[in-house]
This record gives sequence, C-alpha cells and structure tokens, in this order.
Amino acid sequence: MSAPAVAQECASTDPTYTQPAPHSPYIMLKGPELLAKVKELGAVSKSDMVRACGYITDGRLNYTGFYQALLQAKGVELDNAKKPGRKLPYRAKVQFNGALQIGEAYIRQMGFKPGDEFEIKVGRSTITLTAA
Repeated sequence: MSAPAVAQECASTDPTYTQPAPHSPYIMLKGPELLAKVKELGAVSKSDMVRACGYITDGRLNYTGFYQALLQAKGVELDNAKKPGRKLPYRAKVQFNGALQIGEAYIRQMGFKPGDEFEIKVGRSTITLTAA
C-alpha cells in the first residue's frame, strides 16, 4: 500500500493526524491484527505505519508503544519490572540523628505497601524486619 493510500486510510477530522479528537478514532492494533496490518502496509514510512496502526497518544505518534506491541505480537516477552541495575548491599548506616533509614528497594522486595506493619527484631548486632 502506498503512503498516500495510508494517509487517506488514516484520515480523521484533523488533516495533520497528530491532533485526534478527544474521543480518539484511533484503535491501537495488537497481536495478530497488528502483524497483519504491518505486513499489508509493506514499505511505507515509519510514521505512516505507526499512524495506520493507531498508535497516536495525546496527539503524538507513540513509537515506543507501537514497537513494544509489535515485539509482543512476535512473541518477545518484555519484562519492564526487572531492569538491570546495581545490587542491593543489604547494609545500612545509622544517620547522624540516630535514625535508621530503609531504602525503597528493600521495602519493595519485601512486598510492603504504605500502611503495612512489620515486626522489628533486634539481635546482638543485627536488626531483622518481618511482616506482621
């Protein structure tokens, strides 16, 4: 399909296609429908392909969402929750005012949420937190 045909297919009330109406007429294709549309479009520009597949968010072309959906449709699992980063040292220091601060990563690893309670066990040289 040629680029003008894609543009005509994507036509909406806004001729620039980058400012959809608040009730956006764009439907973001996923899975087999997305793969079929990409194959049907063939060699068109990236912006026309993203537009034709409905990846327009807040009036802008959503390339990241398009490529993530395309990878998922091809069977590539994306796990954004587990990003590589530095490892937790499992050590903490008492601050100058005597407070002991526990980092967010430790709280998240233990599964605590705001309002959760935990038990503090003080050993000879250790402090242990356990879910209450």
